[in-house]
Amino acid sequence: MPLLNNVIREAFQDLNRVRQIAVIAVRHGFADVTERSGVWSKLGRKEAVEQTPEARRESVARRFRTMLQELGPTFIKLGQVLSTRADLMPAAFIDELSTLQDQAPPIPLEQVRAQIKAAFNREPEELFKRISPEPLAAASIAQVHRATTLDGDEVVIKVQRPGIAEQLRSDLSVLHSLARMLEAVVEEGAIYSPTGIVEEFDRAIHEELDFLNEASNIRAFHKNHLHRPHIKIPQVYDELSSRSVLTLELINGTKLSQAQLDAEGRQTLAKHIVDAAFKQLFEDGLFHADPHPGNLFVLDGPVLALLDFGLVGRLTKQMQDTLVSLVLALALKDAESVARILYRVSIPDARANLLGFKTDIEGILGAYLPQSLGDISAKRLLRDLLDLAVKYRVRIPKEYAILARAAIATEGILRSLYPEMNVAEIALPYAKQLLGERYDPNQLQGGMMKTLLRLSSVANDLPMQLSQILLDLESGKFSVTVKADGVHELNQTLRSLAVVAFSGLCACGFIVGAFISFASASPTLVGGVPALGLFGVIAASFLFGTALTWYVFGQRVKKLSLKRWFDKR
Repeated sequence: MPLLNNVIREAFQDLNRVRQIAVIAVRHGFADVTERSGVWSKLGRKEAVEQTPEARRESVARRFRTMLQELGPTFIKLGQVLSTRADLMPAAFIDELSTLQDQAPPIPLEQVRAQIKAAFNREPEELFKRISPEPLAAASIAQVHRATTLDGDEVVIKVQRPGIAEQLRSDLSVLHSLARMLEAVVEEGAIYSPTGIVEEFDRAIHEELDFLNEASNIRAFHKNHLHRPHIKIPQVYDELSSRSVLTLELINGTKLSQAQLDAEGRQTLAKHIVDAAFKQLFEDGLFHADPHPGNLFVLDGPVLALLDFGLVGRLTKQMQDTLVSLVLALALKDAESVARILYRVSIPDARANLLGFKTDIEGILGAYLPQSLGDISAKRLLRDLLDLAVKYRVRIPKEYAILARAAIATEGILRSLYPEMNVAEIALPYAKQLLGERYDPNQLQGGMMKTLLRLSSVANDLPMQLSQILLDLESGKFSVTVKADGVHELNQTLRSLAVVAFSGLCACGFIVGAFISFASASPTLVGGVPALGLFGVIAASFLFGTALTWYVFGQRVKKLSLKRWFDKR
């Protein structure tokens, strides 16, 4: 019985949360989306809500950002995740969502101590000599305090807020329900998949709730950069870390945005950033996916310290090779190669118009690459390429989208540090190194050896495969599977026509029966009207009305095109 009560209570809470979300969405100017998704029909009644005056003046991207802020921590986190997906959201939305600040009122030190005790089943005094009562930062998921270990080391403690896991799980349940409702009205289901976005967010937020995942990322970065003197990664205190508490070495430095450096120091630091980015991408295969100035500290040297490893990107060797090919194709203005590479790495949903894709890429390369590589705006180039991929339904894997966002952020930092930097001049040694490693026949890791090995495998397998095909043709066993994209739609149309025809035939039968009933002596209702005849007329009217409504309006209610919806706003 208590279990049933809990289920009923949670169901009512979810419905109230859905109603609250719908009201806030309408207030921020998204009434058309709530209408299309059928939220009000699920709730039973429509709320009378007026759009705010600000919503009438502001852009849809800003209204979307302010709506997420009002909806609370879970939705702020969703916005931050979406800000990394330039393959899903237009540039204006990415810019707005990138400004979302995850801030929350600080919790008292007593609650912090209680969380530490619950995580280690020990009193905080048994683990730390001192914990600063004032937090360094307070976010929706965790709060950060400065502390001193029993050995005298200066550290920072990241402590999860009490009850945050339950709150996030409740909101995620609502988000899954809303995504399923919205799925039915989104035209670009292969690109803007609401359920897919929420499922990815669900995985990301559960990883973020487990601080051991972040600790693992930091250890990997620390190992990779151990012998790189210009990069500093904080050390993890494993014995003082758990799923809800993370203890790290204290970094005493200055935020990059606040660092006071002379021209030579800025130039040196910019080169360190380029070097670190190159090695993370093409040597480590593990890169910092959120390199904004607040996550970068400057130490004496100058040395660059990286913080906040909740969001990282990983590249396989194949992805690294693809990235090299893409950069070379862009540098050579080879639109056909760019189109083929993007199409090859995409997640297949439907056949794309590769010729049109290539033609539009030629226009982008002609607009953004008229001069030297040093004059390229990576931000505009990458965003236009990603927007073009969405237009042609070429779904880029999230790893490349996260990389694009990190590249855009890094470019912004470099331009602010060293505006006169010649990208081509600095990148040339790295490009030569990559090409040398890729095509060096003396290295088993080299791309040339891999290419020769694959060609050898194809040459060995080809005779056997051709023999198999010829034998199948000779014996009549050869078959070809053809996939027609329109068959499913045709099947649905035929089924709809069959339902309409059946309803019409039933209606005709009811009318004939009603006439017979009126002409014969049958049981009557009050007023002398035959019961069977009246029933036949009502049933026929209902069926005729249903069939007519289906015919007139059934094909006119179209799904919501997010691309056109974004463009109109």
